[in-house]
Amino acid sequence: MDALQLRSRQAPLKELYQKDPAQARLTMRAEAVVDFSRLTCRQVLPTSDPAPEAGLHPMAGGAEQSACAGELLLQSLTACAGVTLAAVKTAMGLEIEHARIVASGTMDFRGTLGISRDVPVGLSDIQLEFQLKSAASPEQLDKLIQVTERCCVVLQTLRNSVPITSRRL
Repeated sequence: MDALQLRSRQAPLKELYQKDPAQARLTMRAEAVVDFSRLTCRQVLPTSDPAPEAGLHPMAGGAEQSACAGELLLQSLTACAGVTLAAVKTAMGLEIEHARIVASGTMDFRGTLGISRDVPVGLSDIQLEFQLKSAASPEQLDKLIQVTERCCVVLQTLRNSVPITSRRL
């Protein structure tokens, strides 16, 4: 898809959302089914593709073949950043030969295993790296990353710590 095609697809949406902001709102949903016998969880996807299976990380007593939720969170971040980068690059008309996005995060398993209440549960920090091969200027690439970060849903959700509610049905 080139910049003209992208703009032509987005233009009517932008116009609609400006005229009727309520049309721009969507409640997204994710669903998973728990397998208690294996201590795993499989995502329910809107396609027939097999979903990744989440399980305990080996450092928390899990099996190697399941992805841990922390890894899936980082994968969501790289996927969102990658798709956003592609769209922004297209809109900017930049030529990028190759792009790799790497997310890494640090976690102290004493928190999740309940060993120490002083240790937080979850990732304590996340680093996001954009590895780009391009003849574009450093300023253009910096702008590309800046706009990508501003428009990346997962990145902004993590940065802004949205309220989460939980309930039993």
